[in-house]
Amino acid sequence: MNPTQTPRLDQPEPLSRLESLAAVHPAELPSSAQVTFRRFGHGAPLVLLHGGHGTWKHWAANIEALAAGHEVWVPDMPGYGDSDDPESNADFRLLVDAMADALDSVFGATTAIDLAGFSFGGLVAATLASRRPVRRLALLGSAGHGSARREYGPMKNWRAAPTPEARRDALRDNLAAFMLCDEASVDATAVAIYEDACVRTRFRSKGTSLGEGLAQTLAKVDAPTLLIWGDEDVTAAHPETFVDTLLPGLDYRFEKIAHAGHWVQWERAAEVNARLVDWFSH
Repeated sequence: MNPTQTPRLDQPEPLSRLESLAAVHPAELPSSAQVTFRRFGHGAPLVLLHGGHGTWKHWAANIEALAAGHEVWVPDMPGYGDSDDPESNADFRLLVDAMADALDSVFGATTAIDLAGFSFGGLVAATLASRRPVRRLALLGSAGHGSARREYGPMKNWRAAPTPEARRDALRDNLAAFMLCDEASVDATAVAIYEDACVRTRFRSKGTSLGEGLAQTLAKVDAPTLLIWGDEDVTAAHPETFVDTLLPGLDYRFEKIAHAGHWVQWERAAEVNARLVDWFSH
């Protein structure tokens, strides 16, 4: 499958404008596969990794604020969006291997980068930070913590929707149930980002995301780490319980963002942007 040939959904104007600011950079892997990055701004490199049903647009509300002081690189990970699929029957290890190769291709294996990851991308980012030079790390609503989740409404089967309109309605309901806590956040741009991501996701991350690998991985990370969760994130009922399990010697900061669901950097962009700009400026 060549994902670049997948028909693109209509994009609201803010996404089209952001797309026009990006320099598209295809990184070739040793397997001849390709990971597609979008680059914004100038400065020290900062890489942003999206979530498990996502694309680079998971960071649409944050890129410009971060690009004011950094050269921001935002990939579609292998098996997502515009990037090629990983190897057949790919698991988490192979996806991380492919992302490590992509980062080495773009920056070189010995260049320290700043790195942030959201949801499933948080676990990927932490794993990469345990393997390659990372100056500072930020994880937002990270997967892999293994602690209790909140109850939330049933997710609708959007794949079985009989029409494009019904599919979008189902995805809008899922977005409100799982990703965002404020109905006002479920606007046309958020729905377009979510629909495009879900339709073009080929890698299945759920099993890994529900696991308990994050604490063990962070124990191998030398980089100072910022851990952020929305206070109404359904994927982590009490993230402080997980944070309390981290080794005392780890260099980390933990913050909760008020009135925010799982997609915290979209729903409370101003607060998250301020924290990320501050974190990566040190």
